[in-house]
Amino acid sequence: AGPITRGYSESVHKGIDIGGARGESVVAVAAGKVVYSGTGIVGFGELLIIKHNEEYLSAYGHNDRLLVTEGQTVTAGQTIAEKGSSGTDTVKLHFEIRKEGKPIDPQRVLPRR
Repeated sequence: AGPITRGYSESVHKGIDIGGARGESVVAVAAGKVVYSGTGIVGFGELLIIKHNEEYLSAYGHNDRLLVTEGQTVTAGQTIAEKGSSGTDTVKLHFEIRKEGKPIDPQRVLPRR
């Protein structure tokens, strides 16, 4: 939940940024398995990546706190992190969807809000 503060750009910004307050819940968009949880990818702060199936991954960056670990199975709508500003100067969720490894505009596949 929150306002989109920066949209998707195929060449510059591979996801969308969603504003909000520090500590707000970040939820999984669909069921899947956590394949990455940590800070090892520069520019994303506390990052989670969930593999939903052989076609789709979702990524959730700049969290203050990660609530799931690598290898864990999650359900759609499950709280997986708390929104924050790790790796950036403002509180936001950087959210990406990748289809067959390539970034796509998340707004094309998410329900309208």
